[in-house]
Amino acid sequence: MADRPWRVAVLGPGGVGGLLAALLARAGHHVICLAGEPTVHALRDGGLRVSSAQFGDFGVPVEADTVLRRPVDLCLVTVKQTALGPALDRTPSSVLGNALVLPLLNGVEHPALLRERFGPDRVVPGAIRVESTRTAPATIRHSSPFTEIDLAGRARSLAPLVAVLEAIGIAVRTYDDEATVLWTKLAFLAPLALLTTRHRLTAGEVRTTHRALLTDLIAETSAVSRACGAATDPQRILSLYDSFPATTKSSMLRDTEAGRPTELDAIGGAFLRAAAEHDVATPLTARLVTELAEQVPCPAVGP
Repeated sequence: MADRPWRVAVLGPGGVGGLLAALLARAGHHVICLAGEPTVHALRDGGLRVSSAQFGDFGVPVEADTVLRRPVDLCLVTVKQTALGPALDRTPSSVLGNALVLPLLNGVEHPALLRERFGPDRVVPGAIRVESTRTAPATIRHSSPFTEIDLAGRARSLAPLVAVLEAIGIAVRTYDDEATVLWTKLAFLAPLALLTTRHRLTAGEVRTTHRALLTDLIAETSAVSRACGAATDPQRILSLYDSFPATTKSSMLRDTEAGRPTELDAIGGAFLRAAAEHDVATPLTARLVTELAEQVPCPAVGP
């Protein structure tokens, strides 16, 4: 697959999926965006438009449909966790062929669902670090000066996928184990998402006005991450927060401000379930999740 353009399905061309779809299409790959009717019409009419601090401003045509109708080489799953179940109906397993399935969702519990649906050998667990927002059905604003993807699997077997992603400007790292990829991301994401949303503040405001609480939350998430098999460095996580543009907002905060369902269960709920399973005390995280469950629109947060 590495010696020709890939056929790529993007399930959910929002902030993350839309950015990757546009970059892949600009590089000459055949991109099929899978979404609801309004988004499909917008993409067919004008393609994707990107404004990016890292990649510049550009527009590119893409194919768009409500359901996948022919095999692809790669399927990017970039919907929010809250929409994952219904969205998967757009990608029938029988149509995917031998495609790799790369989920770039927040949380740690979705790979099991995807393996059950598509088979264990197709799914490549991944995590992305980026601040990118869909401002209109076909318009993406990429604010962060970085786009980084971690992949779990054998480096040799992932080499073609890594080559495709690196060629479009993505910084890619591979790890042997899934826990490192998913839990390193969650240990980093959860404190920022919970605190920015609870207090309706940007990353810059949180790391100054609530720094002690942020530090304590990082300690909790790192402890759970280590219990789940991923080595995390609390000081490195805090340093990453300090490197963010001060105006950075978590996706959970953006969803809250827009009145959309949030990924509180996929982030906070999944974290608390793992903490309970491994008997790790997380009182601060539990308090924040409880407070947020009472304040923001979200699916029920399970124990």
